[in-house]
Amino acid sequence: MMPVQDRVRWGLLGTGAINAKLLAGAHLSSALEVVAVGSRTAERARAYADQHGIPRALASYEALLADPDIEAVYISLPNGMHHEWTMRAIAAGKHVLCEKPYSRYPSEVSEAFDAAAAAGVVLQEAFMWRHSPQTRRLLELLPQIGELLNIRATFSFAIADQSDIRLSQKLKGGSLMDVGCYCVSGSRLLAGAEPDRVHGEQVMGPSGVDVGFTGLLHFPSGVTSVIVSGFRSDHQGLEAIGTRGSIRVPDPWHSRAGVIVCNDEEVRLDAGNPYHAELENMCAAIRGTAAPHLGRADALGQSRTIEALYRSADTGQAVTLER
Repeated sequence: MMPVQDRVRWGLLGTGAINAKLLAGAHLSSALEVVAVGSRTAERARAYADQHGIPRALASYEALLADPDIEAVYISLPNGMHHEWTMRAIAAGKHVLCEKPYSRYPSEVSEAFDAAAAAGVVLQEAFMWRHSPQTRRLLELLPQIGELLNIRATFSFAIADQSDIRLSQKLKGGSLMDVGCYCVSGSRLLAGAEPDRVHGEQVMGPSGVDVGFTGLLHFPSGVTSVIVSGFRSDHQGLEAIGTRGSIRVPDPWHSRAGVIVCNDEEVRLDAGNPYHAELENMCAAIRGTAAPHLGRADALGQSRTIEALYRSADTGQAVTLER
């Protein structure tokens, strides 16, 4: 167990629902302690801190970033606020784990990672599924299906509450941003490359964001991937098809099931907690004992693909990505 004085001291910037999952992972780690939470009001911060056993409650995001005892922050704010508060956190000298997707604008990703490098802090986009033992095992099994030909990636769930922030155009909501980004991440990971051409089709909801998105990604090797995301049904999966079979993960993104089906045979494993693994890697990177698992290149690849998919959906034309 890591000595208390060596643990990374974290603050939560925001009280988003996703925090609960991160906190569950944090409780499994001796590499860190969550020492504070910042919210827009003192009352909200205090109530959240009391509920989750967090020592300090700070009445604003600015107060959290000004706290000299906090080394790293987890930003769980809505998509449209990620860049502003990441840049403020970096300027305050904090390491940053920012909830996915960082941004749909590649220029913002580049600006943030440039700033982090200049400040000597770690910045990582929080795709927790990429840290899970299930994902590592998936990559180990992938050669068993031969040459990769096609990928199918889906992630959708039903939203009944029309006031849900994921339906906010102002806050950069939409199904591609919220859950489709996982499908983009999974496709890029399995293909082992960035797409060179994409086509996107979207179904718009009354709030002005996509409630359904279907994309086709083409990779330089000739591999193609179909991605489907939405807010109108419950489904998820990741499948790779090769010349000698297929491999399928029924629960790829939450990584709770620990089941992979490779050429019709079930492979079971201890799925672990992906948030725990993500935080362990982040803390090791902060202490200089490991590299961040996800860095600038991955975040930029994500953003470029998402931006191109939206551009294709808006214009009705396939978009070629610069290499």
